[in-house]
Amino acid sequence: MVDSQYFLPNDIGISALDCTEAFRLLSPREKLYAHYLSRSAWYGGLAVLLQTSPESASIFVLLQRLFRKQPAAQLESMATAAGLSPEEYQAFLVYAAGLYANMGNYKSFGDTKFIPNLPKEKLKALVWQSQAFQDSPSEMEALWDSCSTLLFSLEDQQKQLGLGDKGVTTYFSGNCCLEDAELAQKFLDSKNLSAYNTRLFKNKSEEGKASYEVRLASAVQKGESAMSFLKSYDCVFMVSRGDYAYLMKKVSENLEKAKEHAANENQKRMLEEYAQSFTFGSIEAHKEGSRFWIKDKGPIVESYIGFIESYRDPFGSRGEFEGFVAVVNKAMSERFAKLVSSAEVLLPELPWPKDFEKDRFLLPDFTSLDVLTFAGSGIPAGINIPNYDDIRQSEGFKNVSLGNVLAVAYATQKDKLTFLDEEDKDMYIKWKGPSFEVQVGLHELLGHGSGKLFVQDEKGTFNFEQDNVRNPETGEQITTWYKGNETWDSKFSTISCSYEECRAECVGLYLCLNKHVLSIFGHEDEDANEVVYINWLNMVRAGLLGLEFFTPESKSWRQAHMQARFVILRVLLEAGEGLVTLKESTGKDGRPDALITLDRSKVHTVGKAAIERFLCKLQVIKSTADVEGGRALYEGYSAVSDTGSHNFLRLRETVLLRKEARKMFVQANTRVKGHVELVEYEGSAAGLIRSFTERFADDAEEVEAHLLEHSTPRHSFKLR
Repeated sequence: MVDSQYFLPNDIGISALDCTEAFRLLSPREKLYAHYLSRSAWYGGLAVLLQTSPESASIFVLLQRLFRKQPAAQLESMATAAGLSPEEYQAFLVYAAGLYANMGNYKSFGDTKFIPNLPKEKLKALVWQSQAFQDSPSEMEALWDSCSTLLFSLEDQQKQLGLGDKGVTTYFSGNCCLEDAELAQKFLDSKNLSAYNTRLFKNKSEEGKASYEVRLASAVQKGESAMSFLKSYDCVFMVSRGDYAYLMKKVSENLEKAKEHAANENQKRMLEEYAQSFTFGSIEAHKEGSRFWIKDKGPIVESYIGFIESYRDPFGSRGEFEGFVAVVNKAMSERFAKLVSSAEVLLPELPWPKDFEKDRFLLPDFTSLDVLTFAGSGIPAGINIPNYDDIRQSEGFKNVSLGNVLAVAYATQKDKLTFLDEEDKDMYIKWKGPSFEVQVGLHELLGHGSGKLFVQDEKGTFNFEQDNVRNPETGEQITTWYKGNETWDSKFSTISCSYEECRAECVGLYLCLNKHVLSIFGHEDEDANEVVYINWLNMVRAGLLGLEFFTPESKSWRQAHMQARFVILRVLLEAGEGLVTLKESTGKDGRPDALITLDRSKVHTVGKAAIERFLCKLQVIKSTADVEGGRALYEGYSAVSDTGSHNFLRLRETVLLRKEARKMFVQANTRVKGHVELVEYEGSAAGLIRSFTERFADDAEEVEAHLLEHSTPRHSFKLR
């Protein structure tokens, strides 16, 4: 029997992302702008297949060829003829939908592999029965042979993403380990190169020297340049262009088309710089485009595109491609605008000295958006971008809350609510949405948007008063800081993503206790109290649920946000005084269960004090680039063991036993037929599949050929 965590259940939630009204209200010009931005995002999003696993692109092409020839309803008769039961055919559809939704065969939230919940020989029989196979038997057989073994394989190393013997990654060639990643980061820092749009390939040693290729994502493929690295390392690095070249060319072409329908000069300049970035592999051009994006205040159609989040790089430096296009929800955005205008009053409420806060808070855009397109491995609830430290610290950023995602992603049925007291469940269902909206707003704006990094630039100039600033934890002078081209990601590498999410989550918990914040979101008196209670209860429950994303064999976490929430649970349990209780039990079904409770009378006292102390520590460590202290603190709270007051390893088994699969979203397409049409699909596995087969209908064969070409690069991703 295969562990159920490696299957997607047949009853998994699949919802259509509604943007009908938002799109209808756009002008013809705005619709064209949104259309070409969406096309750019969808083409770029295919790069995620190549960033996820060696087999993802081939599986994608196999599925596209099956469903382009026969929609799901037609293929069902072939499945019956091949001997599949209705349940097995549904399992196949769910698997296909899952691969599309995650842009690969590893879950975007948790980085765990998933395989079809049916026998391999039955899926092969279905492929052989299909019209696609009848039309091109040799091609389909070759395609099946290229990916079928890894499609079903659950060898230990293949169960999750990771570097070296800890898992699978295509950000590095299969012969790379952590030491190679660290060496490459030193090289990149020495050359003032960003890792965001790169992958690393280690070649066979020549003359006793290790040889590395740093490959930049770009449409242009010329321009390789060998660079000798520091002699003490006795190796050679070469920087080359042309990773995902075909896809980057399609991204740039559609950005140029979108530029013709831009609303203003900032949008035009932004798109020009983005196109330069994807054409030549220049992060500096992308940063310049991001500067124009920040200046584009309050656009009707909002978007962002590039190699953005580094959650899935095992080293924490390389960005996964994503692109979104969305329409502003004006009513909801008014609340966030009020929160922005209150930011300068709220920031001093945070529990660190003013020297550890930015010299000037650059008021950002904060809008609620209805997503039209979100291409990548998954859709978040909120975003704070750009991720470039130098821009965020001195020039600003934007925040977005994705309203139509929030509306469907976090709706919960009472019978599926786990680990809560019956009295809490009704309140949880009623207040989860409103409380999460508050948490997302605070997390993005004042969590990711707060805090100063102490930097000594290349000229030796400090951005803080070195002689006067004191560490509030020790009372001593600051002795560590960021130097030259060092960034938060490059210094804290493997813990940077989760640590920062934890800091932002703590800011949300801490500031949601502020009555002014709650009134901004329309919550007063008893309603405000309920929002606070459910927000904190949701956080400690999420910490328990987070155990699903811990791998005991490698003692590693697979999801940054859930690790962060587990850390917060540990902090609040440690606070004691009955604030949080976590007890193991036996459920009504006779199977292991658990119950987590929160004493609401102690949230403002015991809870606030605990988060205040912890949040201050997190910020001081981050500001001062104290990597050693940060690792000791964060990895200590992240530890999952069977000793101590709670047996978290046993609780993890209970969480896995009762887990609910994360929802998937069906997104609309746009097409131009004289005017721009919105094409919507039903919220089902078949609807999700159809949306993808129609998404690339005009150039499907060309796209698929290039994906297969890109998925067999010059360097092997084979497991060690």
